Amino acid sequence: MTGPAPRPRAPGLRLQLTSWLVGVRRAIRNAPYLRKWVILGALIGVVAGLGAIVFFTALGLGTHLFLTLIAGYSPPTPAGEGGAPITAIARPWLLPLVVGLGGLISGFIVFRWAPEAEGHGTDAAIDAYHHGPRRIRARVPLIKIVASAITIGSGGSGGREGPTAQISAGFGSFLGRLLDLDARDARIAVAVGIGSGIGAIFRAPLGGAVLGAEILYRDDVEAEALIPSFIASIVGYSIYASVEGFSPIFGEQNHATFSQPSQLLYYAIIGVAAGLVGMLYVRSFYGLTRWFRGWTIPRMVRPAIAGVAVGVIGMVLPGAMGTGYGWLQTGFGTQVLGLPLWVLLVLPFAKILTTSLSIGSGGSGGVFGPGMVIGGLLGAAIWRLLLPIAPGLPPDPAPFTIVAMMALFGSIAHAPLAVMLMVAEMTDNLSMLAPAMVAVGLATFVVGDLSIYTSQVADRSDSPAHQYRSAMPLMASITVGQALRATRCVATARETAGHVLERARFTRVPGVPVLDERGQLIGIVRTATLAQADAETVVGSLVDTGYPTVQDGDGLDRALEQMSDNEVNWVPVVESRRRLLGVLSVRDVMGTYRLAMKGTSRRVQAPGVSGRIVEATIAAGSRLAGAAIESVPWPREAVVVAVQHGDALVVPRGNVVLAEGDRVSVFAAPNAVRDVQALLSKEASPAPPPGEGTEAGRAGRGPTTHPSGRGSAG
Repeated sequence: MTGPAPRPRAPGLRLQLTSWLVGVRRAIRNAPYLRKWVILGALIGVVAGLGAIVFFTALGLGTHLFLTLIAGYSPPTPAGEGGAPITAIARPWLLPLVVGLGGLISGFIVFRWAPEAEGHGTDAAIDAYHHGPRRIRARVPLIKIVASAITIGSGGSGGREGPTAQISAGFGSFLGRLLDLDARDARIAVAVGIGSGIGAIFRAPLGGAVLGAEILYRDDVEAEALIPSFIASIVGYSIYASVEGFSPIFGEQNHATFSQPSQLLYYAIIGVAAGLVGMLYVRSFYGLTRWFRGWTIPRMVRPAIAGVAVGVIGMVLPGAMGTGYGWLQTGFGTQVLGLPLWVLLVLPFAKILTTSLSIGSGGSGGVFGPGMVIGGLLGAAIWRLLLPIAPGLPPDPAPFTIVAMMALFGSIAHAPLAVMLMVAEMTDNLSMLAPAMVAVGLATFVVGDLSIYTSQVADRSDSPAHQYRSAMPLMASITVGQALRATRCVATARETAGHVLERARFTRVPGVPVLDERGQLIGIVRTATLAQADAETVVGSLVDTGYPTVQDGDGLDRALEQMSDNEVNWVPVVESRRRLLGVLSVRDVMGTYRLAMKGTSRRVQAPGVSGRIVEATIAAGSRLAGAAIESVPWPREAVVVAVQHGDALVVPRGNVVLAEGDRVSVFAAPNAVRDVQALLSKEASPAPPPGEGTEAGRAGRGPTTHPSGRGSAG
C-alpha cells in the first residue's frame, strides 16, 4: 500500500525575509535621487565612523603591545591626539625583531585569508569602483583592520587611510549586493565609502567628500558621487570625532598666513621640489613592489624580511617608522630647529624607503599618510635650509610645511583640490590655499601622468563605469523596454525544484525568474542549482536574491554595465514595482543596437543631414586586418563609432587592432564617404605610419583618434 506523497518542503522564514528584502530593495531603488542617497549615504557614513574608531583603537593597542612594551618606545603623536613629545627608545636593538615579527604576523593573516587586502587599500577600492563595485568580499575590511593595525603598530611605515577607506568602501559594495543596486549606484556607494572613511580618520569631512569623487581619475571628477559623499562624510566624521575629539589632527595652525606676494617664489620652489620628490616616492614604491614580487620565497614571509630592514632604519631614524604624524608635528613650529639638520634632510627620503619596504613587500597600510609626512618634512627642511640666506622668510616653518603637504600628495594622487582641503582642515588653516595653488600646480606639472594610485584611469571615458555611454552614445538613448523579450519560463516560490527543472530543460534556459504570491520578482534560480537539489525542495529556498535586474526605462548602456559588472549574460527586466516584464540578454542588446545603427544610417542619409554611417566588414586580404585604429589614415571628417568583433561590440579606442571579419561603422561627412569606403575595401592600400600620407597625418595626428586611444568613439 502506497503512502501519501511527501509534501514540498516549506520555504519558512527564509522566504519571508526574502520578500521583506525585495520590498526594501524596491523602495530604495525607486526612491528619488536625494532621498535614496540620504539613506544610503548615512548608512555608509555610520560604518565609516565606526570603522575608523575600531581601527584607531586597534592601532593604538598594536603600538602599545609591539613598540611600547617590547621595544620601550612611545612614538610621538600629533597635537590633536595628545601631542606626546619625541622620546628616546629604551631598547632600540629590538626594533628589527619587533617590526619583522609584525610583518610576519600581518603577512600570514593577509595571504592566508584575504590576499587582496595586501598593500594600500585605497588603490584596491578605486579598482573596485571601476571594475567590480559589488565584488569586495565581506572579510576584506576585517582582515585589513587587523593586518594594518599590526603592520603599522609594530613600526611598519604606513597610513591609516587605506584600511578605513577599504572598510567603508567594502560596506558600500555589500550594500550593492544586499540591495541589488544597479551598477551605477553600486559604484557611487564604493566611491562614497572611500571618501567618508578617509575624511573620518583624518577629521577632514569636506576634503574627504571631495576626495571620494576626485581620486578615481587622473584628469576628471565623478560629479555624481559628490552629494552622497557630503552626506556620508559628515556622518562618519561626527561619529568618529564624538569619540576621538573634534580638534584638527595637527592642531590649530592658523598663525601661518600668506601676506607677502614676494614669497610666491619660495612656494614655487616648494612646488618643484615636491613634484620631484613625489616622483621619487612613486617610482621607489612601485620599483620595490615589483622587486618583491620577483622573489621566489613565500609571499607571507616577505613583509617580515622587509620589517627587519625597516627596524634597522628605525634604530637610526625612528621618525621613519609608523605613521610619522608625531614627527611631522615638529615641522609646524620652531622646535624643528632642535632636530639635527641631517635628520631633517634625510627623514623624507628614509620615509619613502620604509613605506616602500613595509607596503610594497605585501604589508598592509595606506600611502596617503606617509605621502603627507614626506611632503611636510620636505617643506620644513626647505625652510631650514633657506633660513640663513633667504630674505622675507616666514618666522616659522608652518607655512612651508602646510604647502608642501598639499603639493606633494596632491600632485601624485591627482587630487589637488581634495588634498588641499584636507590639509586645510587638518591644520585649521585656510589662508595657505592661495600659495598652495602655485605649488600644487607646479608639482602636478612636474609629476605629469605618474600616479601613486595605479587603478586610476585618465577620465570617465576610460572607465568601465562610463565606457558604453561614452563610446556608443546611441546605446544610452535606447531603453531596455525596446530590447527585452518575453520570458520563456517563470516559477513561483512555492513550486518544487523537480517541476521547475522539467520546464527549464524543455525551454533550454540557464535560469528561471522566481515570483512571490503577489507576482513580484524575488530573484532567479539557476537551472544547474535545480538539477543538484532534491526534486521536492521548494524553489523559494534555492532562489538567488542578489541576481542583478534592470528596469524597463534604463538605457541599454546601463544594462550592459550591469551585466558586465556581475559577469552574467542575461538579466530579468522589471518595472518599478518589481513586476516581471521579460528578460534581456547581451545578444538582445547587440541586436537592438545594430537595428538602431541601421535606422540611424538611413536617417543621416536623408537630404539636409551632413553625414552618414558607412559600414563594412574587413574582408579577407584587406590591408586593414592587423592594423590599429589609430594607425589608419581616416579622413579628417570621419569618426569610428563601433567595431563588431564576432559577437562582441568593441569600444573603438585607438589601440584596438582590426581583424578580418570585423564589422566597422564609421560616421563620415559626404565628402569623406568615398575615402572611408576605399579604406574599408579589400583593395585598400597599406596604412601609412602616423604622420604620413594624409592631410590629417601631415597635421600631426588623425582627427578621429587620440594617442591614448580616446576620441575615436566620437
